[in-house]
Amino acid sequence: MFSAIPDVEVDISVAGLEHTLTKINDQYHHPQHHFELVSAFNILTHEINDLVATKGIDLIVMGTQGATGAKELFLGSNTVYVLRKAEAPVLVIPENCSFTPVQRMLFPTDYKTHYKQKELQKITTVAKMCNASITVLHVKEEYDLSDEQLANKEHLAHLLGAIPHIFVEEKGKLMPNAVIDYIAQKQIDLLAMMNRKHSFLDRLFVKHNVDQLSFHIQVPLYVVRDTAKVTSRETSKAS
Repeated sequence: MFSAIPDVEVDISVAGLEHTLTKINDQYHHPQHHFELVSAFNILTHEINDLVATKGIDLIVMGTQGATGAKELFLGSNTVYVLRKAEAPVLVIPENCSFTPVQRMLFPTDYKTHYKQKELQKITTVAKMCNASITVLHVKEEYDLSDEQLANKEHLAHLLGAIPHIFVEEKGKLMPNAVIDYIAQKQIDLLAMMNRKHSFLDRLFVKHNVDQLSFHIQVPLYVVRDTAKVTSRETSKAS
């Protein structure tokens, strides 16, 4: 049975979507841009993944307001939840971030993953489209690279191919501070990361680097799901 009384929450949701679309059309109208409004009452990540599957979504774009101090220990973020669960790549735009052509991309890695070409290609394609270079950043906190990590580094260089890229090693800093500092010092335009699945214990006791970065960075963050198997068994904090 359906009530003739309008649902206030539905009305608010639809009105908010229509207001957003009106603003987009007024300020950023483009004849090749087409929009579809979806008002759904569901768990956010479930709804997004349903839309990704049913509509063949290639990219999820979200904004974030960030958090500081103790807030990031206790407050969840819709953006962080989507970063963890999304089946499609996610582009996160920080609050008050103005558009800048992407010329320099930063790709942090711990060289513990033998990346899949199909997944990494979602990052290299962006670099090609923007004619951007990629800086591969490894933060060395304690240990030298193992043989497996060296092999993964060589494999990564192969996958990057002809895209302009350099490998950089930072010492004496901790993740994610090293990444945040590097972005500020080198005027990075886009931070690209592979986000691999963490174990249940990791989710309970360890703050993910990608979560921390999403609270603090001031440039767009592009995150691609990483399903490749971790090959390095060495216990290390390096990222």
